[in-house]
Amino acid sequence: MKAEIYLRSKESSDPAYGYNPWERPINLLMRYGVVNLDKPRGPTSHQVVAWAKEILRVEKAGHGGTLDPKVSGVLPVALERATRVLRYIQGLDKTYVFVMTLHGDISDAKIRKVVDEFSGPIIQTPPMKSAVKREARVRTIRRLELLERAGRDLLFKVECEAGTYIRKLCRDMGEAMLVGANMSELRRMRSGVFREEESCTLQDLVDAVYFYREGDDHEIRRLIRPVEAYIDGLPKIWVRDTAVEALCNGAPLAAPGIVKCESTVEAGEQVAALTLKGELIGIGEAKMSAKAIFSADSGIAASLSRVVMERGLYPRYWKKGTDGRQK
Repeated sequence: MKAEIYLRSKESSDPAYGYNPWERPINLLMRYGVVNLDKPRGPTSHQVVAWAKEILRVEKAGHGGTLDPKVSGVLPVALERATRVLRYIQGLDKTYVFVMTLHGDISDAKIRKVVDEFSGPIIQTPPMKSAVKREARVRTIRRLELLERAGRDLLFKVECEAGTYIRKLCRDMGEAMLVGANMSELRRMRSGVFREEESCTLQDLVDAVYFYREGDDHEIRRLIRPVEAYIDGLPKIWVRDTAVEALCNGAPLAAPGIVKCESTVEAGEQVAALTLKGELIGIGEAKMSAKAIFSADSGIAASLSRVVMERGLYPRYWKKGTDGRQK
């Protein structure tokens, strides 16, 4: 269901500043873009990102969730300023397909019983080689489906909360089946709004760059999407031009600077602040609900913890006092 828009005032954005995210020049798209990459089996996620940086000739890039060398699939790669949304991307739900190999024989009925037991909240302790603290934590399995069975090899599809260890899930399910099991293959099909059918390979990137240098930017625009395309899950607030540069300089967002917001904005929850052209300024915490924002004449409506937009793209509308502070 689409969120309702609460409109505080009718206002437009000055075309002299900023860009519609989908019409950014390529040099800016490279700074505010994300690639939905299909990681091959073999290299580490870090190596794949390094290759993408080299292909695109960007100075900074990062990925939204590590895949082990033997694992393939969706690996979101954020470029330059877009790396500032990686924390949000990493927290999105994931979908995997995996092959679990049983260490003994078991009936279909027993498998179905264990599948039901591992649907919903489960308790996992990260494996020894994980980068996080090894302590028991709850992770939610949204959906666990047995797609196919060939003897002791079981093909599953799982939709799960971020931070779920599929290899550990296989071992725990094997123990519950009393025969033991291990994960023999894994592929990530989805990471939030990043889906396998919309992903590209490293070779696709190479080809897109070649066409761009030959004067055709169609492919590179298809493969590098603006960061704004991947924040649909966040409630949004749109601000007037006069507030943009202040936010880029670390100021909190006051209610008078807001033109409109989605009805799903809630105090204490994450929110995305956008220009009236739809450019992402940053991500932070709402301090007011949408209804409070709609009726407020003053007060802080949101505070941005991750500022994506660079300074200087919009004019500065505040003055500095003799002590150097903003007025």
